[in-house]
Amino acid sequence: MTEPQDAPAMIEIHRGNPTAEELAAVIAVVSEVYASEVAALEADDGPRPSAWQQGRRNLRRPLNREVGWGRFTG
Repeated sequence: MTEPQDAPAMIEIHRGNPTAEELAAVIAVVSEVYASEVAALEADDGPRPSAWQQGRRNLRRPLNREVGWGRFTG
């Protein structure tokens, strides 16, 4: 089975009569843009946080005991 990047690109020309150099320029530009978009979509292979680190993020901040009770005192 061929990978999508190994498959030949199909180009249909509906108008005009481009030269070989014009076609080569279009193919080069489109190929570069496509490659950069694919590279931007790839997942980062960096280290993933452990389950402990993910759960630690959800803990509540410590209480600020200097604030007092606010409206409830008085």
